[in-house]
Amino acid sequence: MSLRDLSLWHDTLPTDDQLTPRPALPGDTEVDVAIVGAGYTGLWTAYYLRRRNPDMRIAVVESQVAGFGASGRNGGWCSALLPMGFDAMAATHGKDGATRLQRAMNETVDEVGAVAAREGIDCHFAKGGTFRAARNPAHVGRMQAEIAEHRAYGFGEDDLRWLDRDAAARLVNMTKVEGGVYTPHCAAIHPARLVRGLARTVEASGVHIFEHTKVLEIQPRRLVTDRGVIRADHIVRATEGFTPMLPDQARQVIPIYSLMIATEPLPASFWDEVGLRRRETFSDARRLIIYGQRTADDRIAFGGRGAPYHFGSKVRPEYDRNARVHDDIHRTLVEIFPALRDARITHRWGGPVGAPRDWYCSVGHDRTTGLAWAGGYVGDGVGTTNLAGRTLCDLISGDTTDLTDLPRVNHRSRSWEPEPLRWIGINAMVKLPIGADEYEAKHQRPERWRSAVLNRVLGH
Repeated sequence: MSLRDLSLWHDTLPTDDQLTPRPALPGDTEVDVAIVGAGYTGLWTAYYLRRRNPDMRIAVVESQVAGFGASGRNGGWCSALLPMGFDAMAATHGKDGATRLQRAMNETVDEVGAVAAREGIDCHFAKGGTFRAARNPAHVGRMQAEIAEHRAYGFGEDDLRWLDRDAAARLVNMTKVEGGVYTPHCAAIHPARLVRGLARTVEASGVHIFEHTKVLEIQPRRLVTDRGVIRADHIVRATEGFTPMLPDQARQVIPIYSLMIATEPLPASFWDEVGLRRRETFSDARRLIIYGQRTADDRIAFGGRGAPYHFGSKVRPEYDRNARVHDDIHRTLVEIFPALRDARITHRWGGPVGAPRDWYCSVGHDRTTGLAWAGGYVGDGVGTTNLAGRTLCDLISGDTTDLTDLPRVNHRSRSWEPEPLRWIGINAMVKLPIGADEYEAKHQRPERWRSAVLNRVLGH
């Protein structure tokens, strides 16, 4: 399969980006920092380290090509979303710690846009915010509780606010809309343009990116690959959904498959009816996650969960597409926007995101061993990776800053259960939100027991 077949985003990269692989590691070498994975986490880390320490020797090792994974295939939301809830963060770092981390994420959206502008990375950055619709009376109560929680943690109308039915419909005219919540802290982007542009930027700064180089083992200050051994003072694991493919890492995170579709470019008449004039990203309050954006070339790129977990945390190319799930996603899109019933679907794709056992993303560094890591974003990685890169830069540089004291720093999630318990439990969890949504759609009131289980597992 051609790399341009990976996703809409790869297929619409500029023609001068041919996705030609960079050279592999030529043999044994020694650097100051070795980074495993040329996605957002690894490249942001290299970017900030090189700016802080211009003479630092940095090597990024990638088994495929830069932007091959979720960084090049995601929904294109540069958001302030975190996978864990306020209470989970407050449990370890208090209310102030939870608030500081969320404020840091809010600021991160602008940081990504600022770097893209400074470095000339045309990633179609459009900070229109994000809207989540209440399309069922059961959704309204959850959203009002969410707003109340944000207020309790010190966030006001400028951070998250309720839109009534008329205001919501003016923003994005979905069917059945009862209202919804809006936050300005989100930008729509072209994710492959961002990750490929970031790779070119760090490479131009003197960072070495070695592609088609498979990591066989990560040891303290020693990285073993199929092309040679890299000795480094610091080694960063930045492999997210592909982490289970590394030796002894199968239970650190699980690969959850998120799948997407894209329409053909849509006419002005559609946008006149639907809105999304500032390219706001959108979703609704159902339990089974969905997400969408208006692309710079006037398509809708739309995705969702619901794909099965594969035994043994396997990650394979054939799992990137699932006809049943893709058809379900298409039906959901048409149900939200009936005018798309006859629109042609030009792209179907997907890929794994990484989920830790407690749904708590983390970043850390052990000065004794030199081993560092970041990940567990559960699909909210475009913004969180930037904050992770800046935090790793501080940790590796030995600096104590506001970022190194945030709740997720050096957080350790417990391992996932061994198989077959993992396969049974996760696939049961995949069905829970589907059942909850079906109940709420039928009865127009909150579903209780499935939602309680989901909230407990997800830390919300």
